[in-house]
Amino acid sequence: MELLTTSNTKLLKGEKKGYMSWILHLAPADLSGKTVCAKATAGCKAACLNTAGRGKMHTVQAGRLRKTRMYWDNREQFMAYLYADIHAGIARAACEDLIPCFRFNGTSDIAWERERIGGKTIFELFPDVQFYDYTKILNRKVSAYSNYHLTFSRAENNDRDVAKAIAAGMNVAAVFRELPETYMGLPVFNGDESDLRFLDPRPCIVGLTAKGRARKDSSGFVV
Repeated sequence: MELLTTSNTKLLKGEKKGYMSWILHLAPADLSGKTVCAKATAGCKAACLNTAGRGKMHTVQAGRLRKTRMYWDNREQFMAYLYADIHAGIARAACEDLIPCFRFNGTSDIAWERERIGGKTIFELFPDVQFYDYTKILNRKVSAYSNYHLTFSRAENNDRDVAKAIAAGMNVAAVFRELPETYMGLPVFNGDESDLRFLDPRPCIVGLTAKGRARKDSSGFVV
């Protein structure tokens, strides 16, 4: 089973900057019967990009459910597949003269630094490879991994956590109807230009424009 994919319009924008991005999409929130998004809110659930693009297809949704159930039911096999996919992604990127990078929380918010293969994290097994994610979970223990970049995600009810994330030096992603020049005292960087969050200037607010179901948001998730 292949866990990672590059078939995402925003990911492909990164190729112009010299990167090949790979992403893991699981069934978000608690769609599988177990949660993969510990800090999910009503607003982010309603606006989730799980059904965007190819996500509308029944086969794609079924595949994400299979992956999520494997994560919960057979973690060792899941991590073995993930390890193999990373190796394959590195090789393919090299063939196309691109730099590989990986995002595991495409539609989840799992603390991957807690997972181990042979006693080591993915970030330790691939120390020269760039990994990145968005998260709503504060104080994740990732400072030891210089190759894992996290961007904090604003929701409709986590302003206190946003302030703490900014104070800790993290960039914060927020969804807007129209991108402002500044937000919460920080410049807004257009995060729609690519998905390469580890290249963003710091400190900044990563501005994402509302897409799909998020355009109809009334929860406050969209600014």
